[in-house]
Amino acid sequence: MTDTLKSLLADHPDDADAIGAPERGWLSHGGLRDLSARTARRLAGFGIGPGDRVAIVLPNGPEMAAAFIALAQGCVTAPLNPAYREEEYDFYITDLKASALVVAADYDGPALAVARRHGVRVLRLGVQADSPAGWFDLTDEEGAAPDGTPAEAGADDVALVLHTSGTTSRPKIVPLLHRNLAASAGNIGTALDLTPGDRCLNVMPLFHIHGLIAATLSSLAAGGSVWCAPGFNALSFFGWLDQAKPTWYTAVPTMHQAILARAKRNTEIVEAAGLRLIRSSSASLPPQVMTALAETFSAPVIESYGMTEACHQMTSNPLPPRDQKPGSVGIAAGPKVRTADQAENRLLAPTALGEVVISGLNVTPGYEANEVANASSFFEVDGERWFRTGDQGQFDDEGYLRITGRLKEIINRGGEKISPLEVDEVLMDHPAVQQVVTFAMPHDKLGEEVAAAIVLREGQVASERDIRDFASTRLADFKVPRKVVVLDEIPKGATGKLQRIGLAEKLGLAG
Repeated sequence: MTDTLKSLLADHPDDADAIGAPERGWLSHGGLRDLSARTARRLAGFGIGPGDRVAIVLPNGPEMAAAFIALAQGCVTAPLNPAYREEEYDFYITDLKASALVVAADYDGPALAVARRHGVRVLRLGVQADSPAGWFDLTDEEGAAPDGTPAEAGADDVALVLHTSGTTSRPKIVPLLHRNLAASAGNIGTALDLTPGDRCLNVMPLFHIHGLIAATLSSLAAGGSVWCAPGFNALSFFGWLDQAKPTWYTAVPTMHQAILARAKRNTEIVEAAGLRLIRSSSASLPPQVMTALAETFSAPVIESYGMTEACHQMTSNPLPPRDQKPGSVGIAAGPKVRTADQAENRLLAPTALGEVVISGLNVTPGYEANEVANASSFFEVDGERWFRTGDQGQFDDEGYLRITGRLKEIINRGGEKISPLEVDEVLMDHPAVQQVVTFAMPHDKLGEEVAAAIVLREGQVASERDIRDFASTRLADFKVPRKVVVLDEIPKGATGKLQRIGLAEKLGLAG
């Protein structure tokens, strides 16, 4: 059974392309298997096995893709955003109880200081100039490279852990098992009809479930290839498109909009691209953008709906000849998808408006060490376990789902999920701030932007710039409020609770 990463990638031809990158030779599927086996032996030599957690802080690119695939076969991977500040690394690395941290050979950033402070082993990922894309060697800080005998990871071993923002101040740990990853890669491959002849151009960050599973793992599981850009850059995209010659790419709506804005300047490349499909996920795709993309590239645009707890994909618009409906996130694409009563543990009629719930092999077994979140997020009906997404939606008569609103207060900034309470806690550390509530403010391109309302301490003075500058020293840039409103009093509900939902409208920031 293909229920582990090793088994998922075992049967593809040795010489078939697997991982590519700008101005680099291809790493083959056989080469990726060799690298994975070598990495598992190296981890074992360092005393690291399938149950041990290894944080990864690497820039986007082929080494990050290969490191995820290879390391996850010998340990538990925990990719982290390279843009985090030291305080954020301190939280995530300690919360994960990481055994080791993998960084580039020349890395000297904030994650290193955190690892050393907490006694976390640092492993250096070295790359030779003439090696194929993704090939690396792993050593410790003294350059030691011992080999050991690795234990085999099983289907129920954890392969990947990611944090997801919740409605509490503490981000939740989502463990994803080998069988979750294998199921999700298969679901995506089936939805997109991926074959060994397909190549994905990846512009998504590889610390995010979208890039890791939808772009990278699904491509490799199908026997195809993934060409890894160093991140998203609208100016470079068309050159990459020309060089990589992909059959598809996947991105968030803001990226698609940036690509469209430059498409007319690159008509020859667009016409020669011959994309089989374009995929969009992680945030709502405006119908106008979906239509413009399809017309510009003469390819179907497949909007999908995913989240970390589902190991990404839950629903997807189907390929032709079935319709791709603008404004819809498509049909169930792997797991069972229904709507449920928000207050009671019961499923609703097929086309009833309710909270979107899912059940399937791709779904996490549950949040780690968080009984409260698990009790509120999972329920059983007739022996079947369902996960509450926190989104409200409704199916039409053809089984296409439309997301009609979010039940959670999480801010979705262009696909990046931000916990408002995490921002609250940072802003409350400012000496002039007495009270704060962070909330979502509508944005025409990102969907939502981060905003904050604050009340200052008596006799204190602080400008919007002061607050934003303070936040930028403690938070990644995408979490820093773009709008700070200073108020005498923040609107409260009947019980005295600060109200996030609807605050943008109350303050005249809803557009």
